[in-house]
Amino acid sequence: MMQSNMAPSGMAVTPHHLASETALSVLRHGGDAIEAMVAAAATIAVVYPHMNGIGGDGFWLIVPPEGEPIAIDASGAAGSLASLEFYAGASSIPHRGPKAALTVPGTLSGWDEALKIAAQLGGGQLPLSRLLADAIRYAADGIPVTQSQAQATHSKYDELVNIAGFAETFLDRGEIPRAGSRFTQPRLAETLTRLTVEGLDSFYRGPLAALITKELADLGMPITLQDLAAQRAKRRIPLHLNHELGDVYNMTPPTQGLVSLAILGITENLDMAQADETQTVHRIVEATKKAFALRDKYITDPRHITTSIQSLLEPEPLAALAAEIDDTKAADWGTGKGPGDTVWMGVIDSSGLAVSFIQSIYHEFGSGVVLPKSGILWQNRGAAFSLQPESLLSLAPGKQPFHTLNPAAARLADGRTMVYGSMGGDGQPQTQAAIFTRHVIQGMPLQEAVTAPRWLLGRTWGQASDSLKLEGRFSPETFKALRELGHDVEALPDFSEAVGHAGAIVRHINGMLEGAYDPRSNGSATGF
Repeated sequence: MMQSNMAPSGMAVTPHHLASETALSVLRHGGDAIEAMVAAAATIAVVYPHMNGIGGDGFWLIVPPEGEPIAIDASGAAGSLASLEFYAGASSIPHRGPKAALTVPGTLSGWDEALKIAAQLGGGQLPLSRLLADAIRYAADGIPVTQSQAQATHSKYDELVNIAGFAETFLDRGEIPRAGSRFTQPRLAETLTRLTVEGLDSFYRGPLAALITKELADLGMPITLQDLAAQRAKRRIPLHLNHELGDVYNMTPPTQGLVSLAILGITENLDMAQADETQTVHRIVEATKKAFALRDKYITDPRHITTSIQSLLEPEPLAALAAEIDDTKAADWGTGKGPGDTVWMGVIDSSGLAVSFIQSIYHEFGSGVVLPKSGILWQNRGAAFSLQPESLLSLAPGKQPFHTLNPAAARLADGRTMVYGSMGGDGQPQTQAAIFTRHVIQGMPLQEAVTAPRWLLGRTWGQASDSLKLEGRFSPETFKALRELGHDVEALPDFSEAVGHAGAIVRHINGMLEGAYDPRSNGSATGF
């Protein structure tokens, strides 16, 4: 039997156990869920560097014990030098190298904004030096390389080895590091220490920003000091689905939070409570196709959207989409946006303050560019832009790119609060739908809902196939039945990173906290 971890006073779930322990330490010492999340975000940037970092973006969904949830968009825009002319002669933006590193990292601005919210809610009492202490120590003294990092380095070696700063930072005397070997990041440790002295704002408008700007210019990256100074995290009213089992929340554009909510809104019309394994997968997959079509039609920089995205989540349009789903046949569809590497983390404290958070550098190791003095690995989120002027996602200086990132939360009708999410590009909304459906609708125990075999409609790294990929732990009967419905089914390993690193925390009506982590990750669900 798979047991969830339960605790009365605080719970943290992350895809790396050291980040979970950092969050727990902050909670034990009187910090609130937001402070614990900032600390965990700093630690995981160090210990899971192929998945996220301070050179990337972040999104927050904060659910206070009382009052409306608050979202934070901590994503950066394209640099002022990142024009179509900058990429003249190219058919697309490269995924690696300085020309892939074209957007301002927003994640630190999100930490700063979240701490302001913590203070407004009556928390936010711990100094930044305390919140970043674990991250600084792990960067300076070293951490054991995870199997995930070792495998990512091996699989991406050829495309990254010659990128500025990559080999010096991530290789061990020119060799791919072995899992368990010691990995240090002394320059990043210095930068994190500097932030505790100068403040997080120094990354954008202080002495650290001046250093970073020189590094960017020397490497030919299209971002200026003025671009850094213009970065501000933005508070948003999250998207909301009024589901029969509660209120479900997710992130606004430029993210695909719409997709995650639309899948649940569509399948609400399809009697998921009584669905068997095959029907559960088929119906969610078919709803995913409908939701992806909405995403690809509407989602871009919010300043360029003229339709109310919230209106797409009303019952009538979702019911109409559900009516188009054939329970006996898989529909044709186009192509997805592809995979992406990210970390999702959740924290709930004793007051009931709940945080769902995502931090990412997009592809594994982002652009691959590591700044030589500050040690910052820069994201490649700008590769999501198109160089076609007529495209919804066409590149323009100062424009926000499309994001797959979307943290989820729910206030359930029975009084429980739930935060949940996953890494994984196109797979994020599919995994969220699997967890919510299995646990909330079908009554599967929380840890079992996260551990149970999952699927991915779309591509994995290095593949052009947009097939339906199932973990091998699904029964042969399910594979057979889905193929008979017309799905192009492929098999993944039994526990595959391709379906994401997921997690969830539920606060029960008696105040007890229940956490579930993903065995596909190096994570944990830890409480006290």
